[in-house]
This record gives sequence, structure tokens and C-alpha cells, in this order.
Amino acid sequence: MSGKKQPAMKIYDGQYKELMTVRRLEQDGSDLVITGKIFGAMPMKARLRPEEARAALKMLDLRTILFLLTLIFRKGDPMPEEPVGVRPDPL
Repeated sequence: MSGKKQPAMKIYDGQYKELMTVRRLEQDGSDLVITGKIFGAMPMKARLRPEEARAALKMLDLRTILFLLTLIFRKGDPMPEEPVGVRPDPL
């Protein structure tokens, strides 16, 4: 083992709770295969087909396209901390 940590991308919900950790993006034929874990526990492999990628691009306006082009150069905002002593409502 090299001891090198595998890169990961995390996706959060509206309350900054982790929804998904993406560990790998790779090509399989014409599809993009997304490998990771949902909610930090359940392994998953998702496939993005070309027609779905085109549908996603149709949802973008010019402002969002410009935002995406500059996103990797922006400084991230700190994640808000949960208030001490406050428990989330049970579902």
C-alpha cells in the first residue's frame, strides 16, 4: 500500500449533511460511471448516459455555465456548525 489517500468529492444536502462521496469517475463505453457511497455507508455505481448528459446541459443558463467554469478557483465558505444542545427533529 502506498498510504496515499484516494481523492474524493463530497456532495451535501441543504443542511450540509453528507449525501454522497464520489470516489471515482470513469468512462465505460459511451457512459460516465460514478462510483462512491451514499450517506457514507451504502456503496453505489451510477451511470450517466450521453442523452442524460445532454439533458443536464439544457438545464444550464449562461450565468450558471460561467459559475461552473469559475467554481474550482473560488474559495469555499466554511461549513456551518450545528448549535450546541440542539437536536434535530426525528423523522
